[in-house]
Amino acid sequence: LVSWHRARSKMARPRSRCGGRKWAVVLGAAAALLPGGCAALKAGASGGYDWRYFAAGGISAALSHGYTTPVDVVKTRMQTNPELYNGSVPLAVRSIVETEGALFLLQGLLPTCVGYGLEGAVKFGCYELCKPAFASVSSSELANLVLASCVAGALASVVLCPAEDVRIRLVAEPSYAPNALVALGKRVQDDGPLASFTSFPAMVAKQVPYTMGKQVSFDIFCELVHGVLATVLVGDVLDRADAFTPVIAALPSAILACVLSHPGDTVLTEYFKGEIPQGGVLGAFGALIRRSEKGPLSALFTGIQARLLHVIGILWIQLVIYDKVKQFLGLPATGH
Repeated sequence: LVSWHRARSKMARPRSRCGGRKWAVVLGAAAALLPGGCAALKAGASGGYDWRYFAAGGISAALSHGYTTPVDVVKTRMQTNPELYNGSVPLAVRSIVETEGALFLLQGLLPTCVGYGLEGAVKFGCYELCKPAFASVSSSELANLVLASCVAGALASVVLCPAEDVRIRLVAEPSYAPNALVALGKRVQDDGPLASFTSFPAMVAKQVPYTMGKQVSFDIFCELVHGVLATVLVGDVLDRADAFTPVIAALPSAILACVLSHPGDTVLTEYFKGEIPQGGVLGAFGALIRRSEKGPLSALFTGIQARLLHVIGILWIQLVIYDKVKQFLGLPATGH
């Protein structure tokens, strides 16, 4: 299996009709830097510029984040008011329904769908765009994929800052505004048009590890699962079994993404939950640590139980939808 994987990795390196790997790298870099060069990239299993990656990413992210909004509401409340729930998800759900009503579990649905739809389009599309551009940055294929995911995660953070600002404020402080649009307008009026972007360092601390854990590992796990199936199955049986490859690969990817990004998510929630803390993101981090009675590690992983349910619920569905939408649009399955 190891020999097969190494051979397949060599075969999967970007190629172009101009002949040779060097030309593919040149074209990849040109496409990343010059808009006019994007058309020169070959879209496919090795990534590249193609609107279908952006479309599949946006559709899958909006659907998966939208339907898990109730879990995100519970997770956010547990992070902003940990003393009320004693780390118990059932207690948090019961308390929210009793005090706010069942519909409050859908609080922030609009900014979630819009924000994460745009974020997903940028993240998946830019990750695939960067893969051939960074293919020869180092001799390690894994390091090159991680670098591509870092760039994609940082770009997605810019898109996501206003949406997360509004969502967290509506959940942590329901009286802040009656809906997402009013909340965004109030935020701009009170603090200026760039106020939401003061959280960018915390957003990057969440989104870059999240993107690495999600997309790089999904590529790797899909390739490994497909490789195992290909060694024991053939023909139609392989094709039918291979349909479950993204389902199997998405679960460990979701868990890894959640664990890596949770400290950043906790700091981000602390930053947005009320008045902007003195010292900005570092001030929010300090306040979080000082408030904890169980030490800094416990503080940074507050609400991890609820978020594991949330992230697994999101990514298990999101990555499968992404893979299926890609194939529906004519792109190859992940790992092929």
